Amino acid sequence: MQATLEHMTIWGLISDASLLVKAVMLTLLLASLLSWYLIIQRSRVLHLRERGLNSFMQRFRSASELLPLLRETAQVKDVDAGIEPIFRAGYQEFCHLKQQAGHHPDVVQEGVERALYVAISEEEVRLEKGLQFLATVGSVSPYIGLFGTVWGIMNSFIGLSQVQQATLSTVAPGIAEALIATAIGLFAAIPAVIAYNRFAARSQTLLTRYYAFGNELQVRLHRTLHGAPLNLAAAA
Repeated sequence: MQATLEHMTIWGLISDASLLVKAVMLTLLLASLLSWYLIIQRSRVLHLRERGLNSFMQRFRSASELLPLLRETAQVKDVDAGIEPIFRAGYQEFCHLKQQAGHHPDVVQEGVERALYVAISEEEVRLEKGLQFLATVGSVSPYIGLFGTVWGIMNSFIGLSQVQQATLSTVAPGIAEALIATAIGLFAAIPAVIAYNRFAARSQTLLTRYYAFGNELQVRLHRTLHGAPLNLAAAA
């Protein structure tokens, strides 16, 4: 708080801040760095999911037989895909139930529906990975920064009580360094909130399309049950 108005700089104010305010700033800086890592990582994942979904739907709708498509998707890792594991779960359950004698078509359809629901739920968990942290940073960071600001201003007023005459050069450095904590809190919170809202919307759109695909797959398998027989030997 001994710095003059002419020599006040951001780095100087941070270095002169109290230990608690520095701890608050460091916490917010780490939260911001982790947020940006998640923003970049989740943006890449969602982009791959959206591109993969568009590509797979074109192949699915143009395929006359689903078995070759099943073999093709078996080579794709679940962690690198979104729609392929859902397709495999539904179609493999269909093949499994269809092979067992005595199953009514409605039972087969119900089994496929349950398998699709489980697979889509697992994909939903993957899509929401990291969003909770972004939401936490977006909602808590301003309050953490405000705590550092209140603490810094409180220390400034305590210091004022020890001088005979209060001037702007005496008050300004302490208040300025305290306000930096709020600024860092907002710097961490704003991108996290924007990214959370954007990723949540994109994830919800993907889930809606996954459910739509599940319905489309069920319709196609229903036609298989009541139409041309399935090549079960090849499916095994």
